[in-house]
Amino acid sequence: MNRYSRTAAVAGALVVGALAVPGAPAAARDGGLWGAATIAPGREGIVEVAGVPETAAGATLTLTAPRGTRVTGLPLDASGYHGSVAADGRSATYTVTGGGAGQDRVFPFVLAVPAHAVPGTRLRDCSLRLTDGRGVPRAVGRCAVTVGLAGPTLTRPLSGVPLAARPEISGTAHPGAQVTVRDKDDREACATTAAPDGTWACTPGDGLPAGANRLQAVATLNGVSAMSEQVDISVAEAGAGQ
Repeated sequence: MNRYSRTAAVAGALVVGALAVPGAPAAARDGGLWGAATIAPGREGIVEVAGVPETAAGATLTLTAPRGTRVTGLPLDASGYHGSVAADGRSATYTVTGGGAGQDRVFPFVLAVPAHAVPGTRLRDCSLRLTDGRGVPRAVGRCAVTVGLAGPTLTRPLSGVPLAARPEISGTAHPGAQVTVRDKDDREACATTAAPDGTWACTPGDGLPAGANRLQAVATLNGVSAMSEQVDISVAEAGAGQ
């Protein structure tokens, strides 16, 4: 298993971006390189490159970043490798310095996605290339980087404050995202669209059931989704306090 030296630096990205390597085993069998990540605008995430064949000292793995993104780090914490990021962040390399790399090794590259990137967009021109110590190509491949969606916030109601059956529910989300609020039984409480400034608010059409409950907001835009943290609430019985 690989060890990452920059896990803390990208912890926020791990929450909002599903970092995976779909199809990597098949790519490895076909002799190709493969990597994938979903990263929210303005965040960092890790592209994990798999399918690297056994290599000897001097071999170099190069990732060329998608348009508009930058490589910001190489968090592989293992002996026998030297990492280098280009000054402009457009590419980065791992070079084997001794012992060679086993076929099961996964190579992580940290990518930064600009804040203006549009959620749901598949970023172009992410490529992978492996050469041996003489510069002869050994394998090539592509990396799939999709712009994700930052998790919405649910700021009201506040947890622990007794509520009426139809409280205003509000928070923030990516502008234009469809926001749906659901309760602990996955029933829709209300839905709306985030305003250009990212704020949203809605009120349940039907009253929430009395008693303990839990609310969570789900934002969706261009085929990608993200969830807020859950908020525990308590709804008063009808007529209570009257």
